[in-house]
Order: sequence, then structure tokens, then C-alpha cells
Amino acid sequence: MPEKTVPSVPAETAARREETRAQERYITPPVDIFETKDGLTVIADFPGVEQHALDVRVADGVLTLHGKTNHIAPGTPIVQEYELLNFYRQFELPEAVDADRISAQLKHGILTLQLPKKEKATPRQIEVKVS
Repeated sequence: MPEKTVPSVPAETAARREETRAQERYITPPVDIFETKDGLTVIADFPGVEQHALDVRVADGVLTLHGKTNHIAPGTPIVQEYELLNFYRQFELPEAVDADRISAQLKHGILTLQLPKKEKATPRQIEVKVS
């Protein structure tokens, strides 16, 4: 029976793969997005995340949500049947969203973001002067 050969991966490719692996594991928080006349409302579940451990940012048209969980119970666990994982999610924002006016509120592990639409330029009459 012939031996199976594994295709070789160049060393530089393997090294790049290793560099991109994060030590932490993340889960994707469930998110609901609603459109209103004024913009978008994003509601995301971040159970176990406190305000100081939540990072919400916009860069280059991408909204990033990153939350770090923390065990609430004091002491060292004796038996641990589940692991609290951190949360991470990104969204590409539509051009209609005014990134400078985004607001966020965290209450009981529920993050609510208001993403207002940009104000449209209102048509106006331009006065022509005679010189």
C-alpha cells in the first residue's frame, strides 16, 4: 500500500499562520439590528461583561465590539464545567451611518448601539450676483 504524502508548506507560510493565531478564544455575541427612520439600532448580548471590560470602536468604516468576561464568584474554582470566553464581533458600516455620532449603552449585559444616519445635504437656492 503506498504511503500518503502530506503536501509540504513553505516555512514562511507556516510561520505566518503561527503569527496570526491568538492565545485567547472568542465567541460571537448574538446581535439584532433594526433600521429606524433615524438610523440603525444594534442590540448585542454580552453576558458577564462589565462596562470597563467592553471596547466599542469604529475605524476605517468597521465597527468592532470586544468584551472581556470575568468570573463573578469570589475564590478559586474547585470544579469548573464551563469556561467564560471573551466576545468579539465586527461589522462593516454602511456609508449612510454617521460614525461620529454613534452612542452606546450597556445594561444587564445587553449592549445597545445607536448608529444615526448622516444628515443629507438639503437643496438650496444659490444666489447669482452680477459683477
